[in-house]
Amino acid sequence: MIEPISMATTNWRAVNATIEDALIDGAPALRVVKGEEKRMRFDENTYARLADMDFHNGTIEISMLSRLLPDAPDFARGFIGIAFRANEGDSEFESFYIRPTNAMTDDPVRRAHGCQYFSYPGYTFAYFREYGIGGYEAPIESGLDEWVRLKAVIRDDRAEFTLNGAKEPTLVVNGLKHGKDAHGGVGLFVDIGTEGFFKDLRITQEDRGAVK
Repeated sequence: MIEPISMATTNWRAVNATIEDALIDGAPALRVVKGEEKRMRFDENTYARLADMDFHNGTIEISMLSRLLPDAPDFARGFIGIAFRANEGDSEFESFYIRPTNAMTDDPVRRAHGCQYFSYPGYTFAYFREYGIGGYEAPIESGLDEWVRLKAVIRDDRAEFTLNGAKEPTLVVNGLKHGKDAHGGVGLFVDIGTEGFFKDLRITQEDRGAVK
């Protein structure tokens, strides 16, 4: 049995973010908010990074809950997700996140943009849309202020992202932009206007070292 990883702030490093211990529904969680320096910049390195982790292939499972901050702009979507294979300087990583407010609208265009894969620094959602590159977004059914269980299965240059135990992945990415040999840290990602809470993190590694 794989034990959950501690969500205490002492087990995490803030990267362009603020982190604090929280209690949600009686369970300990980690609260993550995007830092001021990059507060209005999309798809940046803004996450809590797990200490002593070198991840390549395996499974990342996390429960996450998103709320809008009181000063969130109109275009905030409750962006919340994970970063993985982050290099030492946090200048390269892969990421998957959801946009919970897009599941709460009747707008078919917004609903189609329910979740997102991006690869920092070059392959942001804006890059994919500007060049009409599809296959990196999909609709979701989970809204704000509810726990969403994410399971990410990552092997070489392929990743499958599944929400809430669904039978089929919500999004499948073939050809992760940093390549099959990339490895590094795991982070809990938030973006503009999000107050993010995370709990019940479990990581299974198929190679490389485990949490020290």
